[in-house]
Amino acid sequence: MLQPFRLHEPTTPEEASRTLCDLGEDAGVYAGGTELLLAMKQGLLRYPHLVNIKAIGLDRIAYDDVGRCLRIGATATHRNVEHSPIVRSRYPMIAEMEARVANVRVRATGTVGGNLCFAEPHSDVATALLLHDAAVEIHGAEGRRRAPLGEFMVHAYTTCLRPGDIVLEVDVPALPAGAGACYQKVAFLERPSVGVGTALVPTPDGASIAEARVAVGCVGPTPFRVPEAEAALRGASLAEEAAFQTAARDAAQALLARCDPTDDLYGSRAYKRHLAVVLARRTAAGARNQLLAARQHRGGN
Repeated sequence: MLQPFRLHEPTTPEEASRTLCDLGEDAGVYAGGTELLLAMKQGLLRYPHLVNIKAIGLDRIAYDDVGRCLRIGATATHRNVEHSPIVRSRYPMIAEMEARVANVRVRATGTVGGNLCFAEPHSDVATALLLHDAAVEIHGAEGRRRAPLGEFMVHAYTTCLRPGDIVLEVDVPALPAGAGACYQKVAFLERPSVGVGTALVPTPDGASIAEARVAVGCVGPTPFRVPEAEAALRGASLAEEAAFQTAARDAAQALLARCDPTDDLYGSRAYKRHLAVVLARRTAAGARNQLLAARQHRGGN
């Protein structure tokens, strides 16, 4: 049962930070509420005050052509992102990932900023955004600051936010020119059991991989990049199937060595480790297929 609370509705980041500082631990930040209200109903969280930041106007989705960066406002919903023409044209992997988050009710009300702030270990959003070296813009009692997403998420359900902090936006740099990216997950309920993303950047001649990015979620307290898997893919031939499959297999094994999942409703430890290997190889193949298709298209023109 949801206990009574008082709702505060600031109209500026400064007012929101002041209100949160004044109320201290008695206040929580409210945006979409899909995670927060559920936890409050279950008695896992108790806030006599909620600070609604939706009136501040943080739902903008825009692309900075100069900085080649997508800017997603903290209160932009998953459905906003999924259907944004900017995201669909410039960041198709993110649009496709958002289209499979939870269910349509959650996507229509849940926000990107709220998802990241809740720091749920079983999250698609954070895993996919790590491939883009995303960063979080924060406003607090001492002004504005920026935190790389990998540093923003400290542990399960824990972020680097300080008392009085609110998230303003998530900045998502574009992948290097010509990159292919693929995110896949296995989910039996509304949260993923395992999610893996791979991005590949070709060399100028398109013959091999100049840069690789690999991220995995649900196999630890927070999603993370896997440098060892990225190193295994770097330099691999794009044209030679056998050589690429060998690199993908080595990358999957490197990812497996970093996986330390726990048994829960979303699967056993052994099964999640198996899924991580399968998805690592599939996403590497998916990203490679995009590069080969783009190369063929250029050759056809």
